[in-house]
Amino acid sequence: MAFPKKVWTMVRWLGIAAAASASLVTMAEPVGSTPDLVFSVTEGVTYQATPKEIRERFEPLAEVIGKALRRNVRIVLVPGYDDVRAGLARQEYDIAFIHPAHVAMAEIKAGRYRSIAWTSGFTDYTVSLLAKGDEPFKDLTDLKGRKVVTPDPDSITAVMVRSMLRTGNVPIGDLKLLTTRYQDAVPFYLENGFANVGATAANAVVKQWTDKGGKVVLRSRGVPIKQLIASARLSSEERERIHDVLVGLAQSDAGRRALAASGYKAFVSTDADLEEKTIAWLGL
Repeated sequence: MAFPKKVWTMVRWLGIAAAASASLVTMAEPVGSTPDLVFSVTEGVTYQATPKEIRERFEPLAEVIGKALRRNVRIVLVPGYDDVRAGLARQEYDIAFIHPAHVAMAEIKAGRYRSIAWTSGFTDYTVSLLAKGDEPFKDLTDLKGRKVVTPDPDSITAVMVRSMLRTGNVPIGDLKLLTTRYQDAVPFYLENGFANVGATAANAVVKQWTDKGGKVVLRSRGVPIKQLIASARLSSEERERIHDVLVGLAQSDAGRRALAASGYKAFVSTDADLEEKTIAWLGL
């Protein structure tokens, strides 16, 4: 059966249009293309650093990881702890560098993320309870009814203080807890009588305080902070490759430059047993 000339013309033009459309799709989405890996960075809330400074520290690291995985790695800065919690819950980030252990380990416990590496020099982070040299305090029970100042309530330092009180069987209600924004503001509260004891995990603050005659009443157990975690949605092979890149940075010029830019000496393998004990001690 012969079709009218107009019908054949319409069919021909439909075929050309379909071919053109397919060509455009192919151009927009090349075969084999992969999306960016999203690398979120959340530094501590009780230290002062600008977004520009943080980005400059981590971009070389993202480049090394991207080159090893043959994928573009895009840095996103997420300073707010509640903001990063929301993003982690939705698994918006493929890789995350997170200063506060309680945020990172809560995600590990939930199964949404896996620990990839820890930051060398920050695997034994401890809180020191400071007081004036003439104060009679010797242990946690001596603090009942006293004023204790900590950094931001959602900082890992403040979380660790609450863990110390809980495991020491000292109800938080037995103390008068105060908070300040930054770690280096804690001695001001002690010097001016606004608090009897101050909590800090900043070694420089502790040294300055003890050099002036102050004392350390008690130190907490150590926990790893500044952790690198990866989404459980990544394959085990991808997570292993990221781990290998991180712990092997010192083995290449590019890796050494990335470490120098970050300000950290190295990244090391994690300890599953210590991780489990830390999750329990933090009450996550």
